[in-house]
Amino acid sequence: MIIEDIKHRLPIQIRFNDIDSLGHVNNAIYLSYFDLGKSAYFQAVKSTIIDWTKIDIVVANVNIDYHAPTFMHEKLEVRTQVAGIGNKSMKMVQQLVNLETGELKSSCRTVMVGYHPESKASKIISQEWRNAIEQYEGKKFD
Repeated sequence: MIIEDIKHRLPIQIRFNDIDSLGHVNNAIYLSYFDLGKSAYFQAVKSTIIDWTKIDIVVANVNIDYHAPTFMHEKLEVRTQVAGIGNKSMKMVQQLVNLETGELKSSCRTVMVGYHPESKASKIISQEWRNAIEQYEGKKFD
């Protein structure tokens, strides 16, 4: 099912090397598309250049569902949103959609956790991240 109210959308360019011997996008490539969506989402949320060497959130879990094969000349976009924020983690949902047909190609659920690089341990999601995401999404997360 396509989630229509996802605000962040990123066009994806399929590259020749994304295609496998069956003529469709290789399953391993979808993670790269979703990662592009995540980084663009966080850039839009922060509205500043992010120093990725000092980022204080990391991926803890990723699950991808494949709904339909994707072929070389399809026009695609990755749609990304934060679906919930807890104390030390947040849940993201993403969808890869064909722009011409509206067909859902793949969906992704990611758990991100607050991370303290020096101690290499989890930490509370910063108020700065929470505020920026809530402002971008236009809603409060309890």
